Amino acid sequence: MRSTIVAATALGCLFAFTPASSQPRSESARSQQRDGTSLQAVEPVPSPAQLRWQRMEFTAFVHFGPNAFTGAEWGTGREQPAVFAPKALDARQWAKTFKAAGMTGVIVTAKHHDGFCLWPTPESTHTVAASPWRDGKGDLLRELSDAARAEGLEFGVYLSPWDRNHPSYGTPAYNDVFVRMLEDVLSNYGEIFEVWFDGANGEGPNGKRQVYDWPRFHDVVRRLQPNAVIFSDAGPGVRWVGNERGEAPLTNWAMLDRDRYQPGTPLSMDLPEGSELGRAYVPAECDVSIRPGWFWRAAENARVKSPRTLLRLYETSVGRNCTLLLNVPPDDRGLIHENDVKALMGMRALVDRVYGASLVPAAARATASASLDRHPPMALLDRDLDTYWAPAAGARTGVVTIDFGAPVTFDRVRLQEYVGLGQRVSLFEIEAFVDQAWTRIATGTTIGHTRIVAANVTTASRLRLRIHDARGVPLIASLSVHDSSKAADPSPNDANAH
Repeated sequence: MRSTIVAATALGCLFAFTPASSQPRSESARSQQRDGTSLQAVEPVPSPAQLRWQRMEFTAFVHFGPNAFTGAEWGTGREQPAVFAPKALDARQWAKTFKAAGMTGVIVTAKHHDGFCLWPTPESTHTVAASPWRDGKGDLLRELSDAARAEGLEFGVYLSPWDRNHPSYGTPAYNDVFVRMLEDVLSNYGEIFEVWFDGANGEGPNGKRQVYDWPRFHDVVRRLQPNAVIFSDAGPGVRWVGNERGEAPLTNWAMLDRDRYQPGTPLSMDLPEGSELGRAYVPAECDVSIRPGWFWRAAENARVKSPRTLLRLYETSVGRNCTLLLNVPPDDRGLIHENDVKALMGMRALVDRVYGASLVPAAARATASASLDRHPPMALLDRDLDTYWAPAAGARTGVVTIDFGAPVTFDRVRLQEYVGLGQRVSLFEIEAFVDQAWTRIATGTTIGHTRIVAANVTTASRLRLRIHDARGVPLIASLSVHDSSKAADPSPNDANAH
């Protein structure tokens, strides 16, 4: 959870239309062709971990700790561990809920700003070991990591370096403490897919602020979890999208001049769009809560976002070259509240209705202005993200036409690039063949891993994608069309939205 103090102080899964290949196949820096030509990578390119992370698309965030019992959004670090007393905590219920919602992973606040640790670390006295939960013998990271893997979910951790409880915070010794905490968490709970660092840096119990040793923290992650992506405002693996609304800009590059930024950067206004000229591959993540706050409060049980609101968040995050990290905070029983479960299941139903299958008929045919031998236009329709259409070698433009064979009504076009060799497209246009004439229905800039383009309701027998400019040979992996009116069905009933 990002906070105002950052600015003040220095500041799945596509669970609907899922491509047949959701795990990336490895590819060298160039893709060799039968005819002897090759597709050069357009740097920067994603690491295998970043590419795998982008294809996860939709994950759960879990904010849980003493705040769920005190009603605070930020703990002070002075709360007694005894307040942490969930009577019915069931991490399996969390994991089953997330899996049923179409999520592919879960990230838990192992330590939030209050310093309370959800595992029994010897580095602090402010932990579950000092609480009455499980008679002081509980370990939430163990329970949740086991439950997640039982459901086929990836497991990730959030550790805030800010600690409003630890007596050494604000001194060089605290960096040693935090490193040992990281080593403990990253060594004992299996594979971690994402390590989430908050840039918040406030005062500790001694009134001092900490100078964080970020290079050292990152080195620990790379040493112990080399396949994990590291999130912070500026990465290095994944960047913040610049807001907590779950909304990415329409132009969204996965590149950034990473060295200009650090966690808590005052330059956060640069982050949302990234940079076409960025020298590092740092894709964006949209974090947003299903409730007004990040931690559960009984007063917000009637203010859970509705399924339709969550569908829109899916379109403005996953559909704009981001992943969606949706916070779903357990209640004071230690369960995902029934209103949150209802909203998540409603969201899943709506996304399945709209994006569960492409409306492009199975008999549709794709033709192109030009194509490399191994990358024909029909690759757009095969649901495999590791196959793609590529126009002529050296081209930065191209045209591909889909003949539906019969009229199709739609108002959403989903495009996907193969980004393993670099994000490329910078300007495109979509046309539909209506009343015996080609009509422009949408234009856009970036595509990236996924771009969902909204258009007016259109009935057409053919669709044409024009790539007007790109950073290299365009590599288009998927094109599908969808009808958002399928979400207008009155069931499932919406929860109350805020």
